[in-house]
Amino acid sequence: MKSILYILTISLGLIACQSPNSETTETIATTDTKATASAPVTSIQWIDTVKQFGKIQEGEKIILGFRFKNTGNAPLIIETVNPGCGCTVAERPEAPIAPGGEGEIKAAFDSKGRPGATYKTMEVTCNTEQGRYTLVFEGEVSSKN
Repeated sequence: MKSILYILTISLGLIACQSPNSETTETIATTDTKATASAPVTSIQWIDTVKQFGKIQEGEKIILGFRFKNTGNAPLIIETVNPGCGCTVAERPEAPIAPGGEGEIKAAFDSKGRPGATYKTMEVTCNTEQGRYTLVFEGEVSSKN
């Protein structure tokens, strides 16, 4: 079984190396997503990357906004926003942000069953040179009891 997988892996590697369209192969190797692979690179200025929400009661739901500005010359595409856990739901702009335009990524946090100090992250992927950014929010969830 191992030798079959080894042969298959080598065969696929040789086929990819002989591809007549080396530009496509290079693009796939250097990018994570389809949309950002074909989008021109731009730049982003984060207005907010860390949010403090203070103290809330367990069970409260809060919404936080992380603002940014497209400081480049091409449309900014926020491809993905991945929260670090299931207690957070992220909302990203669907449309590209024009050069000079501003946008916001929202995070809805449900504190039910999460008493104590809270430190949550969200990873953002977009068509900038850096490509990935981490947004953070933190605070204290007071127990219901």
